[in-house]
Amino acid sequence: MPDIHVSAAVIVDDAGRALVVRKQGTTRFMQPGGKPEAGESAAQTLIRELDEELGLVLDESDLHPLGTFVSAAANEPGHRVVAAAFAATVDPGAVTVQAELAELRWITPEDVATLPLAPLSVEHLLPLAWPALAG
Repeated sequence: MPDIHVSAAVIVDDAGRALVVRKQGTTRFMQPGGKPEAGESAAQTLIRELDEELGLVLDESDLHPLGTFVSAAANEPGHRVVAAAFAATVDPGAVTVQAELAELRWITPEDVATLPLAPLSVEHLLPLAWPALAG
């Protein structure tokens, strides 16, 4: 199964809500982030993608590495996504839908059962935001 390498952000606000986004032409919500450009580190990729997709300007010091996680890709059948994940805390008013995004939502653990979410989000990233989901 081919791998798609990405960087992803687990962003939680002061109210404990997690940010998920949905790209245009897709149905599943996922953590913001994206694919690297040539020569970029995982953190550099995420910083660029957050700026392009959400107008969010962060420094590497704002990102806290969480590890690398593998799941089935949400939008590319027959592929796996290999995600370098980072945590960050931001002001919800600091993000706006831009670039290829169709929508963003700040969700709570109760929303997980009602939203179409990417496998990576359900299996790995949201349990990092809310450890009670990991059980």
